[in-house]
Amino acid sequence: MAKRPTKSLSSPAADAVAIHDQHLHRGAGGELHQFAEDGHDVLTTSQGAPVADDQNSLRVGPRGPLLVDDFHFREKIFHFDHERIPERVVHARGYGAHGFFETYESLSDITRADLFQRAGEKTPVFVRFSTVAGNKGSADLARDVRGFAVKMYTKEGNWDLVGNNIPVFFIQDAIKFPDLIHAAKQEPDRAFPQAQTAHDNFWDFISLTPESMHMVMWIMSDRTIPRSLRFMEGFGVHTFRFVTADEKSTFVKFHWKPKLGLQSVAWNEAVKINGADPDFHRRDLWNAIQAGNFPEWELAVQLFDQEFADSFDFDVLDPTKIIPEEILPVRPIGRLVLDRMPDNFFAETEQVAFMTQNVPPGIDFSNDPLLQGRNFSYLDTQLKRLGGPNFTHLPINAPKCPMHNLQQDGHMAMRNPVGRTNYQPNSHGEGPRESPARGYRHFPAEEQGQKVRLRPESFADHYSQARQFFISQTGPEQRHIAMALTFELSKVENVAIRERMVSHLLNVDETLATTVAQKLGFQSMPKPAEAAMPTRQDLDASPALSIVEKGPKRFEGRKLGVLIADGFDGTLLKALTKAVVAEKADVELIAPKVGGVTAEDGSLIEAHHMIDGGPSVLFDAVVLLTSHQAIDDLVKEATARDFVADAFQHCKYIGYDQSALPLLEKAGVSGQLDQGTIRLSNANEIVAFVAELGKLRVWGREPSVKLGKASSPIV
Repeated sequence: MAKRPTKSLSSPAADAVAIHDQHLHRGAGGELHQFAEDGHDVLTTSQGAPVADDQNSLRVGPRGPLLVDDFHFREKIFHFDHERIPERVVHARGYGAHGFFETYESLSDITRADLFQRAGEKTPVFVRFSTVAGNKGSADLARDVRGFAVKMYTKEGNWDLVGNNIPVFFIQDAIKFPDLIHAAKQEPDRAFPQAQTAHDNFWDFISLTPESMHMVMWIMSDRTIPRSLRFMEGFGVHTFRFVTADEKSTFVKFHWKPKLGLQSVAWNEAVKINGADPDFHRRDLWNAIQAGNFPEWELAVQLFDQEFADSFDFDVLDPTKIIPEEILPVRPIGRLVLDRMPDNFFAETEQVAFMTQNVPPGIDFSNDPLLQGRNFSYLDTQLKRLGGPNFTHLPINAPKCPMHNLQQDGHMAMRNPVGRTNYQPNSHGEGPRESPARGYRHFPAEEQGQKVRLRPESFADHYSQARQFFISQTGPEQRHIAMALTFELSKVENVAIRERMVSHLLNVDETLATTVAQKLGFQSMPKPAEAAMPTRQDLDASPALSIVEKGPKRFEGRKLGVLIADGFDGTLLKALTKAVVAEKADVELIAPKVGGVTAEDGSLIEAHHMIDGGPSVLFDAVVLLTSHQAIDDLVKEATARDFVADAFQHCKYIGYDQSALPLLEKAGVSGQLDQGTIRLSNANEIVAFVAELGKLRVWGREPSVKLGKASSPIV
């Protein structure tokens, strides 16, 4: 056989290798790049093999069958077929951001947790907001509880404060959680309704579970339709413990207080926002952070000892109860700032794994039965979703402090113990060791009792705090609760379920129950539901439970929508923009065409939205700057009329110039002008108008518009 010739260094192949080497480049993170002929990174397989053709499968001839040895196609389609992981059973639709937590002062007197030892200590965090019942493709503004989960990458391991925007929950014992979620989700035979509780199964379960009545008041309130993720509170829900180095315990409840204040939308508004922009909340968070308007919350705590717990009217281990802030004020201990969006949604927001049992030394649990059940359950959830025990190897879940253990192998292991020894104890002097001084120690609480399946009698009052929540709401908020209950129960086909719910409402507030019954067309009222304990009438209203009472009183972080038309007065717009920006808020322009309009001085002003794509529900207040020559065309536009009519019925502030009066008239508003519809003709009037916007809504208008009109006691 002839000898194969040897290639010289000057051969074309050697030259090609040299040229290829010149295309290698090491990035900032040390990663190696290959550059293609056009200067872009070379496309490769997952094994690093460069790809010559990513447009065509390997086949026999141009019209022949595909070949099984097309490893690039096989790998590409294999990965695509498996690129979805199971969505979360609950909290499937979520959105997250990175940031930091900064401690205000040392708390060494109440906890040994490292992040609370030094004033000014900054801890990296990742926060995921979510809805509970909806699937991943549902809309942002469904009426639903909002998840508020915070992962803090402390120097002593990850702390996951996995909470909601409501401080109580539906059930007292985790064993009922599968039943609750099964009932709330789409009905299994028909797979609808999605992201809604307005159906028989949910209200059947609730009407047979009186411990849920406090939570029902919250979910039927405006708390479950927040205007923005930036404008809602968060709560740890349960009672936890702070523990010091010498094992002194202090009970603690966690609260996240938004610096921009609380704000929600009206139900009619939520329905229309979901149609106009189902990604409303995630778009709002993205835009705010990208613009440098970083959302911020204060972490506040309610601290109490065993003596307070024993003397309080309700059991602090009951997750369906709160401690009113008027009885036990909150103490701010730090701030949370979100300042960076994920680089990749799937890698971070979708794969992040929160677990209530993730706590650093110095934070411990109480015997809250719902919390105990969550601590048991969450590990199973991550195993199912993320494929194996090594989900903590994913960057978003990995601690940022040194981590050493002897766990090895398993699905998708990205690190293993190094060296000979993978067990303890060993005689080789290798591997990590436990640290009695620095390690996590549970609070040595003394426990005794029989092994039983019982609820304590102290959990038996299901109506008193529900009543307290309702009487703590302002008139408009009480109306909205009544309207929400009426809407939800009107979708329930089984009349007996409706009657059971009204019988529970009679134990909360008779006027509320009567209002709902009348709207549902009851011919007679049912008897009040049997109660294990009578509803207490002596609990005082708690203003801290009202969104309106706790509103921001300023327009910062909000958005003003300005409808403009050809020939409008540009000087008014400049004055308006200046005043709004001074309030740290945004102005967006809406026009008949997104290309914009020509102002009175001939300048072209581009718009952010055309009228069809920028309805007033997307804004916190609106202004109409039109002109006499353009108004005739505007009044013919149904979307322009809806822009005004919706803003009015949603009780928003409306500014307008003289030329816009025909549009107000066509929208049915001109005959109902009130203190929230303000004429603007000069800079002074604009400044006064913007100052009013901090009130956010003109609630006195609501009873006069169809949205709030009712022939019932709550008006």
